[in-house]
Amino acid sequence: MKAPLALWAIRVALFAGAVTALAFLPRLLGTFRASQFALVAIYFVALLGLNVLTGYNGQISLGHGAFMAIGGYTTAILMSDQGLELAGHTFASDMRDIYTIPIAGLVAGAAGIAFGIPALRLSGLYLALATFAVAVALPSVLKKAETLTGGSSGINLFGVPRLTGLGVETTVLGHTISFNDWLYYLSWTVAVVLFAVAWLLLQGRFGRALRAIRDSELAAAASGVSLATYKTLAFGISAFYAGVAGSLFAVHTTFVNPDTFPITLSIFLLVGVVVGGLGSLSTLVFGAAFIVFLPDVAQRISKSPGAPAMIYAAVLIAAMFVLPTGVGGLVRRFVSPLTTRLYTRS
Repeated sequence: MKAPLALWAIRVALFAGAVTALAFLPRLLGTFRASQFALVAIYFVALLGLNVLTGYNGQISLGHGAFMAIGGYTTAILMSDQGLELAGHTFASDMRDIYTIPIAGLVAGAAGIAFGIPALRLSGLYLALATFAVAVALPSVLKKAETLTGGSSGINLFGVPRLTGLGVETTVLGHTISFNDWLYYLSWTVAVVLFAVAWLLLQGRFGRALRAIRDSELAAAASGVSLATYKTLAFGISAFYAGVAGSLFAVHTTFVNPDTFPITLSIFLLVGVVVGGLGSLSTLVFGAAFIVFLPDVAQRISKSPGAPAMIYAAVLIAAMFVLPTGVGGLVRRFVSPLTTRLYTRS
């Protein structure tokens, strides 16, 4: 059943209002807060991809941070001296950091498809452990490939000519803005575009196929859905989003090394998806904010060793008791009567 025109109008109005608010928010924030909200956008992109895989397709991944690392290192390598040697001096010297973002997404997406094909034989806990193994192994691989990745020292991007504004400030449409404000606008522009792409993708046949596989693989196969094709594509799309997020993260931190993308990152991303709501897109921004701001709040509450981690865990447990279906489930509970009324009247 198609949504009535009134419901589409509400969705468009909410989307336009959110975009407008994001455009004017930096005027109310300092540069430090702008940097934090840029991180929210970056994690939001990563959570969008993970939700396609886990929330819509039902494949649990504990290795999403590894695909972020692939994207981050792709950008760092292309922007560094290694990139000059690989891509050719003339091409790379004219490259800006923004051009590496889609390349990083494609590289991570290809890695996701390469992993997704053998992962077709796994499901549930076994798939989660296999993806977690990727997150565990990747830092060692990055350290071994020292000539390409810089090993344990990593790659420093601050002040590199190919970094917009050299990491200090930049000029946009004749206006000079700080690097943090630039990161904010860049990250949220990418996040809004990828959110729209994910929403359109999941509204169509592809999204219905993913949900069918999640609910019952046997019934989906009986209906003519190719399990191998859609599950592999879900991995590829999820990894593409993670790669873009990793690329933005590398630009944000202006430095990458194996510790930039720790094993715990994959766990935090899964926590963000659960808090935001499995099978929901717009409310994932709350999961991203949870990842960015809660550790900082916990650190301020108590500075004793181990206390912030305990506070983080306690808040997470409380959130799961109060919102077992995440923020997305809470929103659906309040919005469902309105949408049902609109469907009935149409």
